[in-house]
Amino acid sequence: VRAIFGNPGTTESPLLDTLSDYPDIRYVTTLHEGIAVSAAILYAQATGETVVANVHVAPGLGNALGTLYGALKSSAPLVMTAGQQDTRMRLRDPVLGHDLVTMAAPMVKWATQVNNADEMADVLQRAISISNEAPKGPVFVALPINVMEQETRNGAWTAGNVFTESVPDHNGVEVATSILASAQRPIIVASDDVARAGATPALVRLAERLGAPVYQDILRQHLVFPNRHVAYGGTLPSDAAGIRTVLAGCDALLMLGGPFFEEIWFDPVRAVPEGTSIVQLTHASGVMARNFSVAVGLTGALKPGIEALETALATKIPQATSASRMTELSAKATTRREAAAASLAKVRDARPMPPIRALTEIAAGLPANAVVVDESVTATGDVARVFDFRATGDYFGQRGGGIGQGIAGALGVAVAWPDRPVVMITGDGSAMYAIQSLWTAALLRLRIVIVVLANREYRVLKHNLDTYRLRFDATSNRDYPFMNLSPHLDFTTMARGLGVSSERIEDPDLLKAAITAAIATGGPHLIEVVVSGKQ
Repeated sequence: VRAIFGNPGTTESPLLDTLSDYPDIRYVTTLHEGIAVSAAILYAQATGETVVANVHVAPGLGNALGTLYGALKSSAPLVMTAGQQDTRMRLRDPVLGHDLVTMAAPMVKWATQVNNADEMADVLQRAISISNEAPKGPVFVALPINVMEQETRNGAWTAGNVFTESVPDHNGVEVATSILASAQRPIIVASDDVARAGATPALVRLAERLGAPVYQDILRQHLVFPNRHVAYGGTLPSDAAGIRTVLAGCDALLMLGGPFFEEIWFDPVRAVPEGTSIVQLTHASGVMARNFSVAVGLTGALKPGIEALETALATKIPQATSASRMTELSAKATTRREAAAASLAKVRDARPMPPIRALTEIAAGLPANAVVVDESVTATGDVARVFDFRATGDYFGQRGGGIGQGIAGALGVAVAWPDRPVVMITGDGSAMYAIQSLWTAALLRLRIVIVVLANREYRVLKHNLDTYRLRFDATSNRDYPFMNLSPHLDFTTMARGLGVSSERIEDPDLLKAAITAAIATGGPHLIEVVVSGKQ
C-alpha cells in the first residue's frame, strides 16, 4: 500500500502519529469521508494497487457508506479502516460509538474488528487478500484506539506472490469459437473488467476478427474499447426493452466480464432476445450467468481468454467475412459521425451554449496525454462521442450511480498519475456533493482542471420524471418540482474560497483557449461553463 486517503479523527491518532515513520506511504487529507473513499477508488483503478481509505468512528463511516457502495460496484481493491472507541468503554455507550462492523458489512466483502494487537498482522493480511480475490472489492477493518496502542510480537506479513488467474478451458474455447464463427450477426458486450485486465488491445483484435460491434453497460468506469474505432457501439440503454432493441437480430452474444445488465426501469421482457446464443468469459465464477442462461460459460483470466478466442477464430472465420462486416460497421460509424456533426451545427450558435458545444471545445483544448474524469451524467453520451479515447486510462467514469464521486475521484487519478493532466467534467448538481475536494487539490497542487457544466438544474431528474410519468401513466402538465438550482450556485467564488483559481465562461469561442491555459498552469483550476438546461 502506497497511499491512504482519509479524513482524520481522534481515534485515528495512533495511525496518524506513526505515519511519519513510514515516508513511503502517502496520506492524502480530505475534508469529508466520502471524498476520501471516492478518491481512493479511482486511485486503485488507475494504479491497480490496493489502497486504504481511513474514516472516523460511526458518523464518519456513515458519511462514507454511499461511496463505499461505489467501491463495491467498482470492484476496487480497497481496505477501509475506521478508528473505534476504546473497547473498555464498550458498555458505557461512549460518544460516537456504534457497531461499525454491522454498519459496514452490507457494502463490503468482509468486515471485522481487531480485538487485540496480536490479531493485527493476521487481520490486515487477510483483509488485503480478500480485497484482491476475484471479483475484487472493498473490505472493512475497525481499529479501536486502545488496541492500536497495545504491544505485540507478531510482525506484519503478506501472502507472498499468489497467482490466481487461470487460462480458460481449451475445450470450452473450442465450443465457444464454433458458436461465434457460425454467427451471422455477432455482438460483444464488455464490462470494465476488460480494461482492468489490460485486455483492450486484445478485444480490438477480437472485434475486428468477428466484425462485431462492442457495447458497454450504461454505468462504466473505464472505456474498454477505443471510442473512435468503427466497431465501438457505445453504451447500452438503461432498460431491458432498449437493450433488447440494440440486440435485435443478434444470433451470438459474447459477454466479457460481468455481471450484466444494469437497468434503471423495469420492463417485463428479457434484455437478450430469444434464440440468441450467449457465450460468457469471466474472471470470476460468481458473476457467471447471473440473470441468463449461457450456451457456453468460460472462467479464466480475460486477457489470455480473449486472445485464445481470437486465435481460434482466425482459422474459422474467412478474412473476407471479417472485412465485409468491418466495412458495414465503418459505414454505420460514418453515418453516426455525420449525424452528430449535423446536430452540432444546428445548435452551434445557441446561447447559452448546449453541452455538446461545450464538450467539443473542451476536447479541442486537451493535450494528447490528458486524462478525462467524467461525471457529466446527462452529457456522458456526448463525452463518448466527442473525445478521442484510445487506451485504458484515458477515461474514468463512475460506478454505482450515486452522484458526487467525480471531483473526488479526480483527486485519486491525479495522485496516481502526477505526470498526466487531469480534466474533470461534472454537472453543477454533482459538483456540490463533494465541492470540498477542491481544498485537497489546492493543498497538494494537483494537476486538475475542473469543468462544471452549469445548467442550474438537476437535469437528469427532469428526464427521469418524464420517463416515470410515461411509464406509470402519470402524465401531467405540471412543472418539474424541486429540480432547479435557484438561487444560482457561484462556483468561481466557492473555488477561490477553497484555494483554487477559477473563471466563468459563457462564450463557447473562449472555452478551448481557457482549457489549454488552465492545463498549462500545472495546478488546480476551475472553469464554470454556463450551458443550456432541459428544453
